[in-house]
Amino acid sequence: MKLARFIAVSALAGAAFSAQSLAADTLIQNKGSDTLVNVAQAWAEEYKAAKADVAVAVSGGGSGTGIAAMINGTVDIANASRSMKDKEMKKAKEMGQDPVEHVVGYDALVVFLHKDNPINELSYIQLGKIFGRGGDFTKWSDLGVSVPGCGSDKIVVVSRQNNSGTYAYFKKAVLKSAAKAGVISKGSFRQGTLDMHGSKDVVDLVEKTPCAIGYSGLAYATDHLKLACVSKDDGGSCVSPIARPLFMYTNGKPEGAIKEYMDWILSDTGQCILKKKGYAPVRDVSCS
Repeated sequence: MKLARFIAVSALAGAAFSAQSLAADTLIQNKGSDTLVNVAQAWAEEYKAAKADVAVAVSGGGSGTGIAAMINGTVDIANASRSMKDKEMKKAKEMGQDPVEHVVGYDALVVFLHKDNPINELSYIQLGKIFGRGGDFTKWSDLGVSVPGCGSDKIVVVSRQNNSGTYAYFKKAVLKSAAKAGVISKGSFRQGTLDMHGSKDVVDLVEKTPCAIGYSGLAYATDHLKLACVSKDDGGSCVSPIARPLFMYTNGKPEGAIKEYMDWILSDTGQCILKKKGYAPVRDVSCS
C-alpha cells in the first residue's frame, strides 16, 4: 500500500509536520542520500508551489538509511547515490516490498584538498594508498610534497559514514581498483579515518584543515577548496569529477500522487531545478 496519505490521519498518529504540510491533503515521505537532500528539498518546495494540495517531507541520513526506511515501509521514496545492494533487494522482497529504481540525475564525486595543498593530480593508486586499509601513504611527504600549515605532515583522511552512498561509491570505484592493482590488501577503508555524517561536514573540515583530504559530491564544492584532478592510472589523463548516477526508489511502479511527483521531477521543470543545484540532468534540457 502506498504511503502517500491524508495528513489528518498522520497528525492523529502523533506525527509532526510543518504548517505547509498541515495545509496539504496528501503527504509524500522522501528520505535518504545526503548528496541528494539539497535538490530534493528544492524539488519539494517548488512542487508545493505548483501543487498546493501535496506536501513532500524530505530528510537525509544517507542512502542506506533511506533504503532501509523503504524496506520497512515507512517512506514513499528513498533517495540514493548508489544502487541497492543484492542483500537489500532480497530483504525488501522478504518484507513484501518491490523496489523500483529511477535514475533522476547525475552527480560527480570529487576529491577535495585544502586550498594551500600543492598537489593538483592524484591517481586511483595514490588515493588507494591514502584511504585504503594497508595503504602506505600516511604523510604528505610520502607523496613528495610539503603542505603549508600542516606542521605534523600527517595526512588527515576525511571520509563519510558507511551508510552513505558516497562512501559506497568511492569504495567501489577507487579502493577496489587499488586493491586489484595490489597496492592495498583489500578494497576497504583504513582505520582512523574521520567519518563525517554529511557532505557539507566533509567540505567544512577539509577547508579548515591544511593536512586534510576528503571526498564528496561536486555540488558541495566551494571556492575555498582545491579539487584534485583524478586519473584511473598513474600517469594517465585525469578528470576532476568521477561521474555517477543518482537514484530514487519507490515500492513498486509509482501510482497516483507519487507518480505525478516522479513525472514532475523528470520533467523539464524538475530537471532544471536539479541542474541549477549543480547536478547533471538525465537528458538535455533548456533552462531559463
